[in-house]
Amino acid sequence: MEKKKILLVDDDADFTEAVKLLLESRSYDVTVANDGKEGLKKVQTEGPNLIILDVMMPEMDGYQVCAKLKADPKYRQIPILLLTAVGEAITTTSYTKEMGMKTEADDYIPKPVEPVVLVERVENILRIS
Repeated sequence: MEKKKILLVDDDADFTEAVKLLLESRSYDVTVANDGKEGLKKVQTEGPNLIILDVMMPEMDGYQVCAKLKADPKYRQIPILLLTAVGEAITTTSYTKEMGMKTEADDYIPKPVEPVVLVERVENILRIS
């Protein structure tokens, strides 16, 4: 059976390394992008089965990346799991929880996330997609 490909888009290197190791230990093929623009390029080259996308990033935020992918017929079927610390930073950012709910993301998890919860959500999304 072919490994499912996951694209992890987040500008926090420590977080991406930890999540990459966690998901690879569950036999997923994980590619990392460090910002939204790089993430969009890797969607085209990697053809992921799932995208885990941070909201607060430089260049292009996760909401913009999600909207762009969901508007493109070629990529709209790829499930997107938004992952963000917006809840904790709500008073210091222009992002809101409502913005997250309005995107066409397939799931939305606040950071910090327990590893077991992340794996569970990833497996659920991949099972139904």
